[in-house]
Amino acid sequence: MIAEDILAQEFTRIVTHYYPKTGEILAKCHVKVITSFWGRPAKRFQYIGVYCSDEIMPYVQAQKEILREVAANMGLIQVVCINAKRLLRDPLSKLRHSEPRLWLELHLVAA
Repeated sequence: MIAEDILAQEFTRIVTHYYPKTGEILAKCHVKVITSFWGRPAKRFQYIGVYCSDEIMPYVQAQKEILREVAANMGLIQVVCINAKRLLRDPLSKLRHSEPRLWLELHLVAA
């Protein structure tokens, strides 16, 4: 397993342990740690991406402060909610070829 996958699992485990209702909502989503590089020299930033369906999005948004608090305590800079269905339907998305496993998992979340 990659360190980012382990970090995402740990994030989900902590949220579920301390905030069970929020954990129930996250169980219907796909949680991923996203690493980006910015600036010169490039600095590494990690944040949480919560991929969810249209129906779950308002519930995730309502719990965003809790998610941000847990992320901050884990050294992650932010929590971003991403609509899985929109991402899958985006004709310019290269996700299907660049990350096929994530692409398949998003189909499960969007359904």
